[in-house]
Amino acid sequence: MTRNILSLFLLVLIFSCETAVEQKPSKPNVILILADDLGFGEVGYQGQKKIKTPNIDALSKTGMVFTNHYSGAPVCAPARSVLLTGMHMGHSYIRGNDAMKERGDVWDYAKASADPNLEGQRNLPVDTETMSKMLQRAGYKTGIVGKWGLGAPLTEGIPNNLGFDYFYGYNCQRQAHNLYPTHLWENKEKVMLNNELVIPTTKLDAGSDPNDPASYAKYEQNDYAPDLMHEKALSFIQENKDEPFFLYYASPLPHVPLQIPGSDREGYIAELGTEDPYDGKKGYFPNQYPNATYAAMITKLDQQIGEIRAKLIELGLEENTMIIVTSDNGPTYTGGVDFDYFESSAPFTNGYGRTKGFVYEGGIRVPMLVSWPGTIKQSTSDHISVFYDIFPTLAELVGMPISEELDGKSFLPELLGKEQEKHEYLYWEFPETGGQQAVRMGNWKAVRQNIVKENNLDIELYDLSKDILEQNNIAAQHPDLIKKFEEIMAKEHEVPVVSTFRMAALGD
Repeated sequence: MTRNILSLFLLVLIFSCETAVEQKPSKPNVILILADDLGFGEVGYQGQKKIKTPNIDALSKTGMVFTNHYSGAPVCAPARSVLLTGMHMGHSYIRGNDAMKERGDVWDYAKASADPNLEGQRNLPVDTETMSKMLQRAGYKTGIVGKWGLGAPLTEGIPNNLGFDYFYGYNCQRQAHNLYPTHLWENKEKVMLNNELVIPTTKLDAGSDPNDPASYAKYEQNDYAPDLMHEKALSFIQENKDEPFFLYYASPLPHVPLQIPGSDREGYIAELGTEDPYDGKKGYFPNQYPNATYAAMITKLDQQIGEIRAKLIELGLEENTMIIVTSDNGPTYTGGVDFDYFESSAPFTNGYGRTKGFVYEGGIRVPMLVSWPGTIKQSTSDHISVFYDIFPTLAELVGMPISEELDGKSFLPELLGKEQEKHEYLYWEFPETGGQQAVRMGNWKAVRQNIVKENNLDIELYDLSKDILEQNNIAAQHPDLIKKFEEIMAKEHEVPVVSTFRMAALGD
């Protein structure tokens, strides 16, 4: 009898242990790291030679690298809207960087620094469905650290109203044009920093020597925002280690201005050698060592990503955490950044009109890797994906239903080595920088430019399998394809709710 009871006890114990193994946490943590203006060619695993990104490169060897991944838009706010809502630019409420100038002198940096009523961008309506709200319903603690840009401080469009339990960083993209700002925001509170007000575009003092480091002292102060935000990101992970969490780490790096603590760039100054100072005439702050500073800003971002991973390892969370690293759009063309020197958008075309702000490949194709050790195998994927796919991917990951109105398709099967459904096409529109539309369908890429500026509806056509630089417009050779793209552009464009984003030539 005693032996039978002991045998039964052992069977129960064994079954309980097996069940415990099978029932490993079903809701992995998710860290979504969004760089700001990081070009496709600015990371080592994509071939960058001058800028060191050892931690990002190491992550690329633990997971899946996507070679055909796209932002939702070629600039900050709409890209972030597409990312969080899963709705492409033809359906998105936010379709541009709208400062809501009807509020007053919103472009006066000093006034906006003092008055929250002048800060921030056009806000997402409070009832907008977001991936963060979905993850909250799934039982996740949600946080955003970094740059918001989707709702001014005193509007309903703050992060805490759109699915985030915690927020620390820049509310306003314009305030992020100084990496030593006077303040940041923590949830609904304005947090003052130990920095004096220096207005972006402030030039060197008259008569100062551009080759004297002392001439640039006012651009490097005490509280460096990327460092402060990084500390909050690490704290968020530490504080939520015992429950599933979602951290949206929207870093302001490497978006200009060219600013970084001097000690962080010393190695690059020695390595890259003599260079001409940047005088600030093309916007943002002057800088004595523009190339060394820009490289150091990307390496700073890389270092912080390495520290995020180290924290996960320290807490035993690495194998239960999915890390996604990508960028909000292509690289900049201003502020002292030498995109040709760094080949920032390689293998695509560099420079104004082809990178940030435009729907050519250099403006919207961005680096992306997904790491989840023990679950995602090291590999390279040519699956064509886009920002509006990330919402449904995370929803499938945590077993949550999504609206049929979402434009994205989950790429979780691709991550897990299963059969992956493909998009028939991807769609973009952008009412700024002249007014633009674009569609990618297989290897075909259709582009419309100057829709607003010139009422142009002509479509350019490129075969990306042969013309990755998008230099050979073959529209005249394929009238049937052009007709198809015209139909897609008409179908996917809905009249924007916000009049600022309307394009009359499209019938708005």
